[in-house]
Amino acid sequence: MQLSFACLRMCALLCILFITFSPAIGQSPAAPAPPPPAVSQKKTAIGYFDEKGISRETLEYYLSRSVTMAEFLAEDPYVNDGTYPYKADDLRMIRNIGAKFIGRAIYRWGKESTLNNPDFWRQARKLIDEVHKKDPEVIFQAAVFEAVGRMADSVPIPEWTFKALGLPVEQRYFRYDSMLNLKGKLVDHWGKGRSVPDITRTEAQLWLMFLSGSYMNLGCEALHMGQIALIGMEDKDYRHWSQFLAKVRAYAKDHTRRHWVLLDAHTPSGGMVANGKSLLDFNSFPLRIKEVVDKPQQGVLQVGYLDALFKRSEGGITPSGWACESLPYLVEFDNFGVSRNPGVADTTSHFIWGYDEISWFYLQPEEYRNKWLWYARDWLAKTDKNGFLQMPICRIVSLGRGKPMIRNRGNTKSPACPMGINVEETVKAIWNTPPRL
Repeated sequence: MQLSFACLRMCALLCILFITFSPAIGQSPAAPAPPPPAVSQKKTAIGYFDEKGISRETLEYYLSRSVTMAEFLAEDPYVNDGTYPYKADDLRMIRNIGAKFIGRAIYRWGKESTLNNPDFWRQARKLIDEVHKKDPEVIFQAAVFEAVGRMADSVPIPEWTFKALGLPVEQRYFRYDSMLNLKGKLVDHWGKGRSVPDITRTEAQLWLMFLSGSYMNLGCEALHMGQIALIGMEDKDYRHWSQFLAKVRAYAKDHTRRHWVLLDAHTPSGGMVANGKSLLDFNSFPLRIKEVVDKPQQGVLQVGYLDALFKRSEGGITPSGWACESLPYLVEFDNFGVSRNPGVADTTSHFIWGYDEISWFYLQPEEYRNKWLWYARDWLAKTDKNGFLQMPICRIVSLGRGKPMIRNRGNTKSPACPMGINVEETVKAIWNTPPRL
């Protein structure tokens, strides 16, 4: 039986669609692409950010205009938690406030099969391009977190991932069980079938390299490596971390537009220093806000409170080659849920008035929220010049057990973003005003 030309053309089209949208072993929707064109430094004229690394002046420029916009690059329905509407207003707001560093802009916490969907990556790239049309200086940070789930077994390993680690290429999918600690440490730490990958396991390094490389291929120029102490549960001297991060940086040489990637992580010990050299470009940590017990809902910052990072960011020789006594660092409004006693002060707990930091901030009256941002920025400038406040523009908020999670949205409230809590203009004013020392 002969097929008509129209039928043959339709069959060919269906084959193309199947190949395009079905991940094959050894392939990935985030396969390496030619690096974007280099970015001119004429606008900042404050140092360098290129294949040699980043100068301290340029690094501090970016950290001083840093925002948390968790999952800004993830379009619905690919967002990890709930929905994330009103992206058009976010584009306007980024330009309005002059944000330069978009923190935690894309990541996975579970739902690893999403990484197989080309549309997840296309939509993210579209948002990067939209921002860079207006301001090519902006850096997007992806997060490579301390969590992996069984859905990782559905993700094929691209050839470039093996090559980036210097391993023989195999045609297979990731193996969740092979990423886990052999002694059972932190297995099911985040719930059944969701664990902390162990950096000493080769399969864990493959997974972390896949995420790191995929985000760099996308256009991210910074990677937050999560809770390094958890992932490094068996790597007390950072031997495995050192070798792995060197390979991440080598991959960045050919796959980022400045031929460099900025690495940071939560550093509870004060840093990630091996033999006098920092493995990170900058440190980061939660704010660790202390309750003012006799003033309900109020909070302050204090050196030495719990494990706060103030005045203890460990220095050394940076990856860019310059030395420092204390590495520049970001402090952020962290999210980690609600305590069993919301509304109750407990200065021995990481919670503030029973809530995580971003939820506490969200629940405050608008006037106090905005005054607190001025206070925190000025307090940091007076107390530790190495520290910078990452402004809370978008992050998950937990209001209590059984209540739906929502997003803190710092946008000015308007029909374009009715969820906005009016932080935007305060951030803009703070950044355009020298600290009050």
